[in-house]
Amino acid sequence: MPVNIRSSRRVAVIAVLLLVILTLIMATQPSVTKAAVAATTSNAYNAAPYVMPLANTPPNLPTVMSASGVKAFTLAFVVANGGCTAAWESDAGLDNVSTDTQVGPIINAVRAAGGDVVVSFGGYGGTKLGETCGTPQATAAVEQAIINKYALHALDFDLEEPEYENATAINNELGAAQILQNNNPGLYESITIPGTTSGTGYFGQQLLNNAKALGYTPNNYGIMPFDGGFNGASSQTNALQSFHTMLMNTFNWSSATAYAHEGISDMNGRTDSAEYFYQADFQTVLNFVESNQMARFTYWSVNRDRQCNPPNNNGTLSGTCSSVPQNDWDFTKIVAQFSGGVVSPPPTPTPTQVFTPTPTQGGGGGGTCAGVAAWNSSIAYVGGNKVTYNGSLWQAKWWTEADIPGGAAGVWTLIGSC
Repeated sequence: MPVNIRSSRRVAVIAVLLLVILTLIMATQPSVTKAAVAATTSNAYNAAPYVMPLANTPPNLPTVMSASGVKAFTLAFVVANGGCTAAWESDAGLDNVSTDTQVGPIINAVRAAGGDVVVSFGGYGGTKLGETCGTPQATAAVEQAIINKYALHALDFDLEEPEYENATAINNELGAAQILQNNNPGLYESITIPGTTSGTGYFGQQLLNNAKALGYTPNNYGIMPFDGGFNGASSQTNALQSFHTMLMNTFNWSSATAYAHEGISDMNGRTDSAEYFYQADFQTVLNFVESNQMARFTYWSVNRDRQCNPPNNNGTLSGTCSSVPQNDWDFTKIVAQFSGGVVSPPPTPTPTQVFTPTPTQGGGGGGTCAGVAAWNSSIAYVGGNKVTYNGSLWQAKWWTEADIPGGAAGVWTLIGSC
């Protein structure tokens, strides 16, 4: 068959033009990894105090955000309910995550106020998913469903008794965390374990050894230096120094690398063991954390960040107040210093060069894009914010960062083409 030279040249020219256009389009698209990482670079997840959203008289979280400056919360706890079924701990017992209609709106309210959440698996007592799901893969599958349900960017694994002393369960939890880390690029993960005056105990060291054997590295390992013979801030900072040495020795890390992967989860007021930690103790620990450039500073719990009546609660422990003299949210305000101190509105999007196809006439339309900036993966948006993306106008349903309009997270509403 004879070759048509002019036709071949036209084809070649068209191919080159298509390649140029495709290059322009791809230049405006963040990679999956970059997008996911952008959502976790904020220090908010590292300073996200624990709160029980369905128990212990939960406060209004946007109100706490406004009053304290904190930007994220760690929601506690997801545990097992009859086999490999995830459930929220609540005043009523256990509420299955799959049918949850209460926590979702709480998360949406936090995001609408410019914040985000970490979901924590585990806690003290009860039965955990690592104990009942049988394998890391089965554990990860249940936890992935929770990531999908709430469009999560961050998880915490609060590994305590009795699961903490069960080697198989811990292997399931760490293995699941590694699977989730691999399947959700940029997912923030913290590991939280009991602390002792010497850092952490036998089971804590075994957990670190297990993680090393798996080749798994979370964003940070944090200890809880309370309920173990602690007395004031100095005993806690001494424990952090000891744990720092354990991290260096276990993973062959430098001092700086170990601190960059170390965290603390404190407890405000009276502890279960009748230790007392006051606002000044929190500030001292925060100063230590910041001076050593540690990764995480948080505490248990926002539900307790209120003054009892009487203030000392007659020397007893409460899940809804601190048993020490204080104003509302005193301890949360100290933690908020680690995340930036005050709540500020999201930055105004900076227009970027975007290849925008010429809209076709007669299509669905409905979008007015004049003056609306292009979507930017490094900007945090709150509910109601509008962006342009690939020639269309989109509106955020709630807080979002690095979630592509039209992507699987489902956080953007398509208004119409420009």
